[in-house]
Formats: sequence, structure tokens, C-alpha cells
Amino acid sequence: MTDSLATEAQPAERRTRALAMRAAGRSVPKIADELQVARSTVYGWVRHIPVDPERRAEHRRAHAKVMTDARWAGHHDERARRRAVAHDAVRARIGVVGDRDLMLAGAVIYWSEGRKSKPWRRDERVTLTNSDPRLVELFLRFLAVCGIERDVPHYRVSIHESADVTAAEAWWVEVLQLPAHRFRRATLKRHRPTTTRHNTGDDYHGCLVVEVPRSRELYWTIEGIVDAAVGRRG
Repeated sequence: MTDSLATEAQPAERRTRALAMRAAGRSVPKIADELQVARSTVYGWVRHIPVDPERRAEHRRAHAKVMTDARWAGHHDERARRRAVAHDAVRARIGVVGDRDLMLAGAVIYWSEGRKSKPWRRDERVTLTNSDPRLVELFLRFLAVCGIERDVPHYRVSIHESADVTAAEAWWVEVLQLPAHRFRRATLKRHRPTTTRHNTGDDYHGCLVVEVPRSRELYWTIEGIVDAAVGRRG
């Protein structure tokens, strides 16, 4: 008697689960596969429940992502392996990076990304702004070769006003081992809700502005390195 009641309860329990899954936007085939019930049976249970189009689209996107990730998993693994091999090879080829290398790299970085004086606006101060911590790290090592340690420049975060400014400043301090007391008030960029931005979330830390005080001589040094690298006299 007890076994008979348990057997009768199984279809009822499955039907209840099917109704809940359908209400959550699951498709009939998915419900049938999970509950191990014929699709026709599931359809008979849930056909009166309209599915929210947004939920259905969300489940389709999630399913498509799972299928895509599975399809490309091997390709991604192989690409990661080849990338690591390429990094190891170039690291072995470069060897130890010396002062001369840092002088050249730092000057090129600044001439590409830094603030430059113009004929109509003489401003020979060294100020670099960038969002890539690796590039900023290289520039700080260049400054060290020039005799300017990390407690000399002023630092400032330039970031959207909707972001967590305090967390961004703490992140830059930790990643680049910077003295927190050398940070000035952050520059906040106005948030425009209609603009599509991808630099959001926990990985967004804004840009770091590095300002070297009394840096006219350093600016001339950078300018001279770049001129020397291209074979040009100032």
C-alpha cells in the first residue's frame, strides 16, 4: 500500500517541479530531460503557462554561451599554452633589462602617452596618464634610473564619478607600491548614462596621473633620448 502511494506521488511531484521550471522560463525539452519524462507529457502539464519572452531569451543566451564555451574550450587552452611559450621565449631572449633599456623604454612611453609642450603652449613638466599598471610601472622604473624615486611624484586618479574612488586609489597604491600620502584629490569624469561604457565593474580602476614636480630638466632629457633614438639633433 505504501509503495503504491509513493509510486503515485512521483508523477505529481514531477508535475509540480515541471510547473515551477516552466514558470522560470525553462523549455519543454529541458524540463523533460531533467525530469526524465516524455516531452509530450511535459507539454501536457505546462502548456497553459505562458513563458516570459525576456526569461526565455535569457535562458537561450545562457545556453548559447555554455555551448560556445564548450566548443571553444580546446582552442582557448591551446592559445593559452602558445601564449605562455611565446612569453617564455621572449623573456629568455631579452634577459636582464638594464638601465639603458629602461631609459629608452621610459622616454618612448612618455613621448607616446605623456603631456608634451607645444609651440603655442610651453609646458615642460613631466606628466603621464595611463590606465595600464604595467606601462606605469615601466615609467616609474625609468624615473628611478633618472634618480627620481616613487616618493617624489604626485599621483592622482582620474576616474568616472560613478566608480569607487577610494577603492581605486587603494588599488593603485597596492599594485605599484606607491606612497599613499603623495596622492592628490582625484579627478572625476562626469557620468553620462546614455554612453555605453565597458570599463566598469570591479576591474575598473580609472587612470593614474603621475606628475613629477620641478621636472623641466627631466623633460629635456626625455626629449633628448627620443631625438637621439631617431638620429635627430635638437
